Amino acid sequence: MNDDLAYYAEPGPLTKGAKELPSDIRELLAAVQDRLVHEPGHPDHPTGHLRRAEEILAHPDRPLLGSCRHFTLLVVVALRAHGIPARARCGFATYFVPGWHIDHWVAEYWHDGAWRLADAQLHPSLIADLGIDFDPVDVPRTGFHVAGTTWLQYRSGDLDPHRCGIEGPDTHGPWWIASNLIRDTAALSKLELLPWDVWGAMPGPTDPITEDLTTLLDNLATLTTNPETAADSRTLYPTESVKVPEKVFNFLRGSTELVDLDA
Repeated sequence: MNDDLAYYAEPGPLTKGAKELPSDIRELLAAVQDRLVHEPGHPDHPTGHLRRAEEILAHPDRPLLGSCRHFTLLVVVALRAHGIPARARCGFATYFVPGWHIDHWVAEYWHDGAWRLADAQLHPSLIADLGIDFDPVDVPRTGFHVAGTTWLQYRSGDLDPHRCGIEGPDTHGPWWIASNLIRDTAALSKLELLPWDVWGAMPGPTDPITEDLTTLLDNLATLTTNPETAADSRTLYPTESVKVPEKVFNFLRGSTELVDLDA
C-alpha cells in the first residue's frame, strides 16, 4: 500500500470508530441504510447537524435522520476502521432529477486496484423509484461528478451552472459549484464537514468569483477530478482560502460553530 492509500486507510478527526460495521461494501451499505434515513426535513432536524461519526453512531434514534454526507461519512469511517482506503467526495449527482446536477456526497473507496464510488443513500426502494440501472457500490463517474469535474465543465462552457445545486432560489450556480469544490478538497484532507458549513473563500450567491479565486479553483479542480491525483490536492489544502478553520458558519442555523479539528 503506497503512502496515499495508507493515508486514506487511517481515520481522521471526524471518522473514528465504527469497527462494528461490516467491511464488505454491500453489507456495509445495507447496515448504513438501517441506521440512517434521508428525508426532506433533515436540515431542520438536530441530527442533521451532527459532524462526527461517533455522535451519529452513538445516537439512540434508529434510523437517524441525516443527509447524504451522513451516509457517506459512515461508509468512510467503517472502511477506514477495517484498514480499507476510503474518502468522502462532494459533488453533484445526475441520477436524482433529470437535467440537473444535484448537490450530493458519495464515498470513494479502493477496491481491486482502483478507486470506485459507492452511494449508500441508494436504498433498493429508491433505486427502483428512480429507475437506476447501475450498481450502487460502483457508481459510474458519468452519474456522480466530483465538484472539480463540474467546475471544469462549467469553465469550458459545457454545463449550465444554474442546473447545478438544488432546485430553488439562490441554491445553484457558479458559487455553489465553487463552494462544493472547497468542501471536496477539505474532505480529501479528511475534514468532511456538513454540506452547509461555510468557511474561507466560499462565495455567496451574489458574491463575485475573483480572478485569484478562479485560478485557485482551476488548480483544485485539475487535481481533484482524477482520482489518481486527488490526494495531491493536500498540497493546496493549507491555503487560507481552503483550510478549515477552528470555527465555521453553519448556513442553515445562521450561527458560527466550533469544529474540534484535533479530536
